[in-house]
Amino acid sequence: MTHLFLRYGWLVLVLLNFACSPSTKITSEPAPGFSLGRYQTFAFMEVDASGDGLGQKYQPHVTYLQQAIAEQLEHRGLQQSSADDADVLINLGIVVDEEVQTRQTNIQTDPPYYVGQRRYTWKSKEVEVGRYNVGTVSVHLVERARNELVWQGTAERIISDKPEKLQEQIAKGMAELVTRIPQ
Repeated sequence: MTHLFLRYGWLVLVLLNFACSPSTKITSEPAPGFSLGRYQTFAFMEVDASGDGLGQKYQPHVTYLQQAIAEQLEHRGLQQSSADDADVLINLGIVVDEEVQTRQTNIQTDPPYYVGQRRYTWKSKEVEVGRYNVGTVSVHLVERARNELVWQGTAERIISDKPEKLQEQIAKGMAELVTRIPQ
């Protein structure tokens, strides 16, 4: 038995690590008859963040997000131009939500919440075990001449607090999202 674990244990650990790692959830919806091949140029609409919006923490990553999308579209044959001359305008929507991870206390193993004398009731409760951020990027391609939405896609995932890791996640997520645009 030990021999089998030593031989195949590393494979099990790799598979478990892969299964537990967060992935990017991608959705994509083209307009009927849409084809990216009909367009030659693109430009970004202005990103307007008001109120708390993205906050100072994520604002530098908006530029990196635009660069990642531009790189992918240029790889697909489009050229970036000014918003006045572009065939397709790109509208970005960015949402970062802080989520709370909880777990339910177990009456058998965790000390439950005791209500008081003579009532003798025990209640389990939710215990906070961590916090994390979930980022969602919505990308809308708008045909400038007709001012019409021709494709929309979203990418959602748990995002890293480390800037270098977040940039890696953005690059991979946008590469995966842009591949969903019909050529």
